[in-house]
Amino acid sequence: MKIRYVLPVMLAFTSLADAVELHQVIVRKGTEGLAMVPLTISNAGKEGVSCNADFAHWYSEGIATIEPGKSARVELWFDPKTATFTILNDKHENLPVERLWCGLSGRAYATRVQITLDRADAAKGERTLSCGLEQDSLVCR
Repeated sequence: MKIRYVLPVMLAFTSLADAVELHQVIVRKGTEGLAMVPLTISNAGKEGVSCNADFAHWYSEGIATIEPGKSARVELWFDPKTATFTILNDKHENLPVERLWCGLSGRAYATRVQITLDRADAAKGERTLSCGLEQDSLVCR
C-alpha cells in the first residue's frame, strides 16, 4: 500500500522527470548561409527508381521517382558551419538529411542502396549519380 504513494514521489525527484519537459524547437528557414548542392540522379536501368530522404529516425519522405532512361534533380543545401545537408520543405524550412537512399520502385525499401554525401560534394557544388541493376542489386555511382 505504501509503494503506491512513495513511488510517484520518488519518480518526481529523479532526472527522469526532466525527460518529459517540452522545449520550443526553432526551425531554421531559408537559405541564408547555405550553399546549393544539386543532386542529379539518372536511372540507367530498366525499372523505375524511387529515392528517399530520412530526416529523422522516424520520418522519411520520397524525394524523386525516376523512370528508366530519365533523370531527376534534387536541391540539397549545405551548411558549412555544421557540415549538414538539408532539403527545404514547401514552407522553406530546413530539414536536415540524416540519410539518402534509392531503391527499385514498388519495393524501394527492400532494394535500397544508401547515397553518401560529404564535404567534397559541397566543394564541387554538385553531385551526379547513375543508378542501375548489377547482379540483381541496385547500384548508384
